[in-house]
Amino acid sequence: MRSVSSSNEIGDTVRRLVPVSAGNLTLRVVSALVLGPAVLALIYLGPPYFDILLTAVAAILTWEWSRLCSHGELDRPGYLAIAVVTAAMAAAGLREYMIAGWIIAAGAMAVAVLASRQTDRLPFWYVLGILYTALPCMTIVWLREHPNRGWEILFWMLFVVWSTDTGAYAAGRLIGGPKLAPGISPNKTWAGLVGGTIAAGAVGALAGLFLLGVSPITLVWVAAGLAVLSQMGDLFESSIKRRFGAKDSSNLIPGHGGLMDRLDGILAAGPAVALLVWVRGASL
Repeated sequence: MRSVSSSNEIGDTVRRLVPVSAGNLTLRVVSALVLGPAVLALIYLGPPYFDILLTAVAAILTWEWSRLCSHGELDRPGYLAIAVVTAAMAAAGLREYMIAGWIIAAGAMAVAVLASRQTDRLPFWYVLGILYTALPCMTIVWLREHPNRGWEILFWMLFVVWSTDTGAYAAGRLIGGPKLAPGISPNKTWAGLVGGTIAAGAVGALAGLFLLGVSPITLVWVAAGLAVLSQMGDLFESSIKRRFGAKDSSNLIPGHGGLMDRLDGILAAGPAVALLVWVRGASL
């Protein structure tokens, strides 16, 4: 089986800029320092810049997922899946969410039919990939355009997810202890789950107070719940990679792996935050 983590021009460029002896941690820090502020800036600027970013992100995520399904070789169902997701995101960028939904439904059926004609492909996984990438990205586009503090809500959500990852990593390394799901992700621990949840609760409460003007007591519980959901999203993505025998979804981001490896928590948190905002009618 060919490796899903193939070389990438962007990854190779950044690696040439960072000494090999600096190791994986330096690559992670450099990548985060470059990508984090850029993403926040595009969220703040809003459309059309943020819509273009999310469309590109959804297409790349679908590319990574499709390559997992086809063992590193992008096949015809994969190409069609990328086209379907890109078209749906373009419709979402025009605020035509109903049309985007129909594109996903019709496109998923077409991809399933095409994949079923290849005896070594399972249509279910291609369809699941379309839903997994397009629907969360569409909800994030909707959140950004929400009339009541759209960019502030997205900033808050990102801070919660990022603090979850940081807190889980720190607690897991410092405390260790029993594994959370050794059959899926051997490095994750219960200490990491608790540490990530505590970090998210603290950061979510403070960020919510300054960005949204919401009581910290309210948001600490929302942030803690999102932290657990984010880590479940991480485990889900790990289970998919294990299913297809891959270490990373791709090698796009130096030190981090693929885009899916970095956005798994956001893909889980985005729809949940959108649902909360929609139910509340205005804000968190």
